[in-house]
Amino acid sequence: MTVLRSLLCLTLLLWISGAQAGQMRGTGDLGIVVERASGSVVVIDTTEHKILSRIEGLGDLSHASAVFSRDQRYAFIFGRDGGLTKIDLLEARIVHRTLQAGNAIGGAISDDGTLVAVSNYKPGGVKVFDARTLEPVADIPAVYGDKAERSKTVGLVDAPGRRFLFTLYDAGEIWMADFGGAGAPVVSKFGRAGELPYDALITGDGRHYIAGLFGEDGLAHIDLWAAEPKIEMILKDYGKGEKKLPVYKMPHLEGWAEAAGRFILPAVGLHQLLVVDSKTFEKVGTVKVHSQPIFAVARPDGRQVWVNFAHPDNDTIQVVDTQSLKIIHEFKPGPAALHMEFTPRGHQVWLSVRDADEVHIYDTRTFKKLGTLSVKKPSGIFFASRATRLGL
Repeated sequence: MTVLRSLLCLTLLLWISGAQAGQMRGTGDLGIVVERASGSVVVIDTTEHKILSRIEGLGDLSHASAVFSRDQRYAFIFGRDGGLTKIDLLEARIVHRTLQAGNAIGGAISDDGTLVAVSNYKPGGVKVFDARTLEPVADIPAVYGDKAERSKTVGLVDAPGRRFLFTLYDAGEIWMADFGGAGAPVVSKFGRAGELPYDALITGDGRHYIAGLFGEDGLAHIDLWAAEPKIEMILKDYGKGEKKLPVYKMPHLEGWAEAAGRFILPAVGLHQLLVVDSKTFEKVGTVKVHSQPIFAVARPDGRQVWVNFAHPDNDTIQVVDTQSLKIIHEFKPGPAALHMEFTPRGHQVWLSVRDADEVHIYDTRTFKKLGTLSVKKPSGIFFASRATRLGL
């Protein structure tokens, strides 16, 4: 009986171990799709092209974004209602959640993965949290002017050395918060950036921070490698002599492209992409496109740029060849084609089609549709592989 019992126990242990091994998985091929209308996200397997789970209770996701922990297991969701939520992709659950402000517009995670920063409209400023616990670390109010008003903050990105840069929309300024030392962060104010800086990007090497301006022509640029970084205006005349068109949705500089020594950026109020030399920051060309571009996203190898557009022309996607600067493909995936996300090496792109309640998957070489997922009002698509890249 004792021998039989031992054999039974051993068999049970082997069965449990086998079951657990079968459930184990990596996180490198995981991602999330935001369901903007229902306050939920779906966790996706980007290799198997399937939905693994749904996580609910995330608040107002009408303009949500996400970043990932260094191990790619956890996603931090920034909601429009000021909610900051940490979710576990493997266990499909909320780990921590806090309503840190009244109205928020995105966030970033530090290069060492220890800090999560949130950019707030109301009250204006940036709040920073411990990435493990979501306990508050710092509150940086965006106070400006003689009346000590609070500005909306936008264009928040991470920079090397536990630093965050952001723009003050109302104040027209750019600030940097440096958490590299002990104690409180050192906040540097670079001064006047221009009229209504609305969004920004940082290059993959952490050197160049570029902010778009809604209130005037041009962009604001800071070289962070300079001995004394300062704001310089670039592309001041890019729209000179051209009639500005209505802007129904602001272009996103977060959706930008760098390829073959050139930046390719969406223009404000013009149906074109701006082509800019990445060393001199001078305009070297334009690409006429279908309508007001929102995202202009480079395939990871830099050979293609995929472009989507604002309402009422948001059913169309165009693909630009970065060598010839010609449109090589155009298609209409459906109403409200909002967001594009490439697999890490760029062999596929995932595309949200909000008003069809679908996510489409395409081969980026043949442009063939490879699959469709049913997702409730999808908007942002974010792959866990973003954890390895700066500024995302």
